[in-house]
Amino acid sequence: MKKEAFDNNKYLKIQRENILKRISKFGDKLYLEFGGKLFDDYHASRVLPGFKADSKLQMLLGIKDKVEMVVVVNSNDIISNKVRNDTLITYQEEVERLIDTYKEVGLYVSSVVISFYTENSNIKTFMNKLRRNDIKVYKHYKINGYPQDIPLIVSKEGLGKNEYVKTTKPLVVVTAPGPGSGKMATCLSQLYHDHINGINAGYAKYETFPVWNLPLNHPVNLAYEAATIDLNDINMIDPFHLEKYGVMAVNYNRDVEVFPLLKNIFEYIYGSSPYNSPTDMGVNMVGFAISDDKKVASACFNEIIRRYYQTKKSVYLGRLNEDSIEKMEILLNKAGIKPTDRKVVEAAINTGNKEKEPSLAIELPNGKIVTGHRSALFGACAACLLNALKVLGKIDKDLYLLMPMVLEPLTELKLNYLHRSNTRLRAEEVLIVLSIQSRTNPLAERAMKQLPKLVGCEAHSSTILSEVDLQTLNRLGIRVSEEPISYKKKLYTKNS
Repeated sequence: MKKEAFDNNKYLKIQRENILKRISKFGDKLYLEFGGKLFDDYHASRVLPGFKADSKLQMLLGIKDKVEMVVVVNSNDIISNKVRNDTLITYQEEVERLIDTYKEVGLYVSSVVISFYTENSNIKTFMNKLRRNDIKVYKHYKINGYPQDIPLIVSKEGLGKNEYVKTTKPLVVVTAPGPGSGKMATCLSQLYHDHINGINAGYAKYETFPVWNLPLNHPVNLAYEAATIDLNDINMIDPFHLEKYGVMAVNYNRDVEVFPLLKNIFEYIYGSSPYNSPTDMGVNMVGFAISDDKKVASACFNEIIRRYYQTKKSVYLGRLNEDSIEKMEILLNKAGIKPTDRKVVEAAINTGNKEKEPSLAIELPNGKIVTGHRSALFGACAACLLNALKVLGKIDKDLYLLMPMVLEPLTELKLNYLHRSNTRLRAEEVLIVLSIQSRTNPLAERAMKQLPKLVGCEAHSSTILSEVDLQTLNRLGIRVSEEPISYKKKLYTKNS
């Protein structure tokens, strides 16, 4: 059995204990601001081998009788139809997806908060839809002096004008579809209203990264900076923690910058602040569950390089500014690595140069690298996947897994009836045909059984992949990076 680098069971145990301890510190209620992803934290599972993508969700399920979920969404993100970069769905759709997922696993979703509320037909339609599905909706408003004008903030004209979110459980998890949604402001609003209503409530923050009890330039923390390059998050030593306790702890610039204001707000509400530093506010125990630091570092180096290529692609597509690449290069230097340290990079580029066609390389669990390039019949992604499944299944490379009698009508369908200019088979199409043939073809059946082995494999493409192929690789659990090159200099790459 493969030894993992992160003890997930230990993490769940100590994380749950720490949150329960924090609830008891405040007595009646704790508002826990949840940063990052609750049930699909694939970044954490990539940089901490052994971390389960739904670990935080499982931790909450262990105390679900004490938990209720409040989802916060910024009205401006609904009005603008803002889209998440990872799932390519709107923030409104993500709110709906979160609610459905929480309910399916047995978590109680009490309400949705519309922050920075403004009158708008899209907002009204969304609110009506939520209410028809028995989800309470509350309006929170922009406070002109937030976060500097504390007397105004902590008044009837500030937090007091927000609608009070009625909660019933000791632990209120405040989550959101993405950054900038207003989670912290929602928590502060609740503290203000609870205090007026005689309820002893507290606040804490649950961010997996950066890891406060790892060194500032530890690969895990550098990988976090790489993952948030678009947010301009910068890891730094928490100066308040160092001054108060004489202990170095890692936090990030936004929390450090806002902490003096938060501390003043706490003091204004309670008379004193329960926290001496932004690190004090956190309840993250992830650093205590790392069991193999060397293996974690290796995973982080791969992730940093992957994020480097992702950044270059975003700059190429006009989604980020050029200076983002410079920031990524600084992180590469801090980590002491270069792009070609990711072994699949060189393999994909060399195959692409040799074949003069787009190419993909996949590193298999045993370290062997398999490549595939575009041909008259297959796209590079499809070709590489077939080659990988043959190697994993110990199938002769010269044997056909897909029968021509099945492929020919599929090609004709795409050309003559769907009017596709590109009739090459994509990865998903190849897998569908392979699954159909697995009923009658033992080799196809053996190949299909190898798919689970691709989870966690590293891959690199010599060109930008189509969104369809990229999504297929992601769903298979393959960690892919791409050269920021569009084949034949095309601007439209979605289906190319």
